[in-house]
Amino acid sequence: MGIPKVLNRKNRILLKELTKTDFKLRYQGSVLGYLWALLRPLLMFAILYVVFAKLLRIGGDIPHYSVYLLCGTSMWSFFTECTSQGIQAIVNRGDLLRKVSFPKYIVVVSATLTAVINMLINLAVIIIFALINGVEFNLSWFLAIPAILELYLLSLGLAFFLGAINVKYRDITSIWDVLTQALFYAVPIIYPISMVASTSALAAKVILLNPISQAIQDIRFGLITHETITTWNYLGNPFLSLIPITLVLIILIIGAISFRRKSKFFAEEV
Repeated sequence: MGIPKVLNRKNRILLKELTKTDFKLRYQGSVLGYLWALLRPLLMFAILYVVFAKLLRIGGDIPHYSVYLLCGTSMWSFFTECTSQGIQAIVNRGDLLRKVSFPKYIVVVSATLTAVINMLINLAVIIIFALINGVEFNLSWFLAIPAILELYLLSLGLAFFLGAINVKYRDITSIWDVLTQALFYAVPIIYPISMVASTSALAAKVILLNPISQAIQDIRFGLITHETITTWNYLGNPFLSLIPITLVLIILIIGAISFRRKSKFFAEEV
C-alpha cells in the first residue's frame, strides 16, 4: 500500500512542477508577461465585436451579446490552446523523457493545465464583465462548471490521441492548426445559433451535436442568459442530447488507450 501512495505523491509533485514551469516559460521574454493570458482573448473579442456586432449587426436579438461573444471567444481560446499545447507536449519535453522514467501522460496533462489556468483568469473577467453588463448572479452559474469540465476532457482526449501521433508524424500540429481555423466557423462563436435555426432547423441541430458547440452553449446558458439555445432545450429528444457527451467520453477513452500503447516508444522517437 505504501509504494503506490509514494508513487502517486511523486506524480502529483511532478505534475505540479511541470505545470508551473510550462506556465512560466509560456510568457518568458515577453514585455507584458502573464498579461498575455488575459489580453489574447480580449483582443480577439474586441476585433470580432467591432466587425460582427457593430458593422454587420449580428447578435442584436441576444441579451448581453457582448458578454455572450466574450464567453464564446474565451472558451474557444481555451479549447484551441489546450489541444495545441497538449499535442506538442511530448515533442517539447523530449529531453526530459529520455532522461527520466515517469508516466508520460503527466507531460500532456501539465501542458493542458496551463491552458486551464489561463481559462480561469478569463472566466473571472467574463463574470466581472457580465455583472457590469447587468447580468444578475444566480445559482445557474454553477451549471457552467460541468460544461467547462466536459470541454476540458474533450481537449485532453484529442491531445492524447493526436499528441501520440505527432511524436512520429510532426505534420499533425500544422494539420490541426488548419482544422481549428475551419472548425471556428462551424461552432456558434460569432453568430448565434438562432440565426442558423431561422434558416435550417436541421443545420442548427447538427451544429449542436458538436461537443464544442454543446459545451459553449451550456456555459452561456448558465452564465449569461437562459434564452441561449442548447441541445437540451432545442433538440427535444433527451437521447439525442446525450450524443455530444457520449462523443467526448469515446474520444477521451480512445485517446487514452492510443496514448498508452504508443507511449512506450516515445523516448526512441522524440
